[in-house]
Amino acid sequence: MRYRLCWLLVFLFATKLVGGQSYTHDSQTAFARAQGLKRGVNLAGWFSQSPNGYSSFHTSTYIDDGDIALIAKLGFDNVRLSVDPVQLEESPRDEEGLNANFTAGLDRAVDMVLAHGLAVLIDFHPPDNTSKLPLRDSDAAVEHLVGLWRRVAAHYASRDSDRIFFEILNEPGAIDPRRWAVIEQRVATVIREVAPGNTIIATGPNGSSIADLLTQGPLKDGNVIYNFHFYQPHEFTHQGASWAVPWWRYTHGIPYPPTAASMAESLKEVPDAASRYALEEYWLDGWNAQRIQMLVDEAAAWGETNHVPLICNEFGVFRNHTDAASADSWLHDVRVALEKDGIGWTVWCYLAGFGIATKEAGQQAEPRLTTIEALGLRK
Repeated sequence: MRYRLCWLLVFLFATKLVGGQSYTHDSQTAFARAQGLKRGVNLAGWFSQSPNGYSSFHTSTYIDDGDIALIAKLGFDNVRLSVDPVQLEESPRDEEGLNANFTAGLDRAVDMVLAHGLAVLIDFHPPDNTSKLPLRDSDAAVEHLVGLWRRVAAHYASRDSDRIFFEILNEPGAIDPRRWAVIEQRVATVIREVAPGNTIIATGPNGSSIADLLTQGPLKDGNVIYNFHFYQPHEFTHQGASWAVPWWRYTHGIPYPPTAASMAESLKEVPDAASRYALEEYWLDGWNAQRIQMLVDEAAAWGETNHVPLICNEFGVFRNHTDAASADSWLHDVRVALEKDGIGWTVWCYLAGFGIATKEAGQQAEPRLTTIEALGLRK
C-alpha cells in the first residue's frame, strides 16, 4: 500500500490538471513527441522571408494544399513553419492583439498541415536581425517577446498539442549565452502557463550551432526538445551567397567532398589574399562524412548528458552556384550522421535557393528526385 501511494504522489507531482485535462511535464512527453519529428522540411518564404509581402494571395498560393500533400507523400512527418513575429502585430488587430489577416492565413496553414497528418513547428523567425538585436541588452524587448508568445501560444493551445510545437526564436543572434538562457527560460515559462500541453523547442544563442547549444543547460521544464542547426562547412554550403561573409558571393562550383584538383581554380575566384586563405582551409580541414559524424556526435553527447531529446531543424545547401551531386552528397552525409545518433531533422528548405523542390507560379511543385533519394525518402 505504501509503495502504491508513493508512486501516486510521484505521478501527481509530475502532472498538472488544467481545464479537466492532465499534462505531464516530465521529459517522457518530449522524448515521445520527438519520435514524430524524424524527417521534416522548412516552409520558409510563406509566413516569413517573403520578398512579396503577405497578402492573402501570397499565403494561399506560395504553398498550398497540393504542396502539403506532396510533402506528406514524400515521407516527411513534420514541417517547420517560419513566422515573422513583426507581422503578427501589424494592423488590423483582433481581440487577442494579433494581426487578424495574417493570423487567419496562419490558422489555415496550420490546419492544412494537421489535416495531412503532419506535425508543425511554429517558429518565430524574423527575416533579419533588426528585431533580435534589442534582446541583447533591453529588458523591455524581452518582455515584448514574452508578451507576444503569451498571445500566440494561447491562440494555438486549443488545437492538437501532440503535433503543434512552439519554437521560441530562430537563431537568436549575438547574445551573451547566460543572458539567452535567462530569456529562453522566461519565454518558456509563459508559454507553459497558457499552453500546458504543447512541447517547446529551445536552442542556443547566435546561429544555433552545435557550439552554441553546448553553452546551454536544460530549461526548468521537462517538456522541451532542444534544437541545433548544421551548415558546416559554410565555405561549401553557402558558396555564392550574397549575405554574411562578403567573399562567399564570388565562389561557385566548390565540390563536396573537396578534391585537390579543384582547389586552385576555386581560389582564383576570390579577389583578396586573406579571403583566399580562409577558403583554402576548406580543403585543408578534411571535410567528409567522418568529420560530420564526429561533430554531430558532440551534440548527441550533450543530449545524453542532460537527458533531453534533440533535433536538427536546419541543414541545407544554397544551390544557385553549387553542383547538384555535391549538394546531394553533403545532405546525405549530414542526414546519415543525424540518424545514426537518433536525432530527428528538418531540412532547409522546401522552395527557393536551398529548395528540395522547384515550383513555377500556378504550377505543381517538382521535387528534386536525387535530393529526395539523398534524404532517404521515397520518390
